[in-house]
Amino acid sequence: MVALTDRWATITKRPSPRLPPVVGDYDEAVRAFSWQTARRQLDGLPGGRGLNIAHEAVDRHAAGPRSDHDAIRWLARDGRRVTITYGELRRDSNRFAGVLRGLGVGRGDVVALLMARTPELYVAALGTWKAGAVLSPLFSAFGPEPLRMRLELASARVLVTTVALYEHKVADLRAALPALEHVLVVTDGGPVPGGIVGLQGALQDAATDFEIPPTDPDQPALLHFTSGTTGTPKGAVHVHEAVVAHHATARMALDLRPSDVFWCTADPGWVTGTSYGIIAPLTIGATLVVDEAEFDVHRWYRTLEAERVSVWYTAPTAVRMLMKAGGEVARGFDLSALRFVASVGEPLNPEGVVWGVEALGGPIHDNWWQTETGGIMIANLAGADVHPGSMGRSLPGVEAAVLRRGPHDEILRRGGDAVLADIGEEGELALRPGWPSMFRGYLHDEERYAKCFAGGWYLSGDLVTRDADGYYWFVGRGDDVIKSAGHLIGPFEVESVLLEHPAVAEAGVIGVPDATVGQVVKAFVDLKPGYEPGPEMERELRGFARSRLGAAVAPRTIAFERNLPKTKSGKIMRRLLRARELGLPEGDLSTLEAPP
Repeated sequence: MVALTDRWATITKRPSPRLPPVVGDYDEAVRAFSWQTARRQLDGLPGGRGLNIAHEAVDRHAAGPRSDHDAIRWLARDGRRVTITYGELRRDSNRFAGVLRGLGVGRGDVVALLMARTPELYVAALGTWKAGAVLSPLFSAFGPEPLRMRLELASARVLVTTVALYEHKVADLRAALPALEHVLVVTDGGPVPGGIVGLQGALQDAATDFEIPPTDPDQPALLHFTSGTTGTPKGAVHVHEAVVAHHATARMALDLRPSDVFWCTADPGWVTGTSYGIIAPLTIGATLVVDEAEFDVHRWYRTLEAERVSVWYTAPTAVRMLMKAGGEVARGFDLSALRFVASVGEPLNPEGVVWGVEALGGPIHDNWWQTETGGIMIANLAGADVHPGSMGRSLPGVEAAVLRRGPHDEILRRGGDAVLADIGEEGELALRPGWPSMFRGYLHDEERYAKCFAGGWYLSGDLVTRDADGYYWFVGRGDDVIKSAGHLIGPFEVESVLLEHPAVAEAGVIGVPDATVGQVVKAFVDLKPGYEPGPEMERELRGFARSRLGAAVAPRTIAFERNLPKTKSGKIMRRLLRARELGLPEGDLSTLEAPP
């Protein structure tokens, strides 16, 4: 078994021809960058009438030579392929904006989207911004209760969905949602239920011209709900000025250019699927690949090959599933067009970075951001060395720091200022406010919003370290860190080492109570096909982990479990693992804080 560090040292010596990166010299880019300059790379509405996301994403391209360039290539589940040019996308989004105007929907009104990845979703999103309304994307796999909570909190006036989703998940909720005045549904040619409007027919009757009204850059544009394991979801509010960050960070962190074919696999119901699955690539003028189907190993590789995808943005969960299928599957496809691969959603284990070179021809570049930041803040850039397991360095225009925490996990201060942690010292990742896509509040919850800031910093809640080269390394969420015999153990570190073992497909690590040391480390492991769980495998994995982590950090016990519990967005639910371990009700996770 070859150690990961040895494999990385070998493969990084291989030549990797590529285009000159958008960000070449990192230090020079940091010195030269300003958000004012980034803003001047966008057009703004004609006549100085403000800044609108849809104009920057579509109309400014459609008014020029890129009008006939493919904006979207849609791949249907049944194999159909539909291309939509920038000119066609302007026309159809104008029609949707006109439909909203006809309903009396405009500035400040919330339009919720509950749809799969179909062309109508992208038309509705862009048309909503043109009309001045606020878009609230919803994950189509949510059940009725999560949907009710979000629609109620948002006071959504309009819901755009399908007949099937409406009948199965929303119809019985209408009486409990008095603010929901209009439901527009995409049909498959069948009848439209009573009390709702067929979207296709409404679009056909709408005008193809629409003048975007004056749009203040600070006007709300997006309402993203974060998934709460306890309590109500948090509604993060973003404004039209966020498009400045979407455009700039897509260029810097994803190395994206107008000539690229770009595929973001995130569902538009989540912030990644909106910020980088709709807005960012369209502002660049790239071609966006949209696949209606869910994950399938061979379909994904066929899509990369057939569409000649050059920049691919996916998630660690998907990477691990591809790794589970084996690198030989990837080598059966022509992926020569693939220039840059990035990952987000949760930390990418070092094994995934190395596997990217071996299977895809280049490293997978991890990056970091949150719903609240609205855009990528920290990244491994195309023109810089990739450090497997690191989140990367802060982007030009983003000031990041590690803040020292006290014995009760509070931010330490000296006077009114937060205390910065030393190089290599664990602390809380913080950002200096001021970037354009920073959220402007939590809906109806000013107190919760205020708690996100201290000592002049936005507090991410993530524990990290920073090395001498400026690279950040994820330790864990504040409530995930395991405290054992005076050691602070990050679950991600243990999970990453376990994933280096050839038998391990996925791993989730938690701390369980122990009378002597406070907590001990327990790992839950899903094995790859061909490997059998049992005492012998457990001993092998424990020994493997101890040889790399030491006895104090390695798992004390290992349990084998198929299909580890995950959130709707694919993150392993450590809290649910802890609930099961402690025999607590899985629906009530509020008592699962680690002991002091």
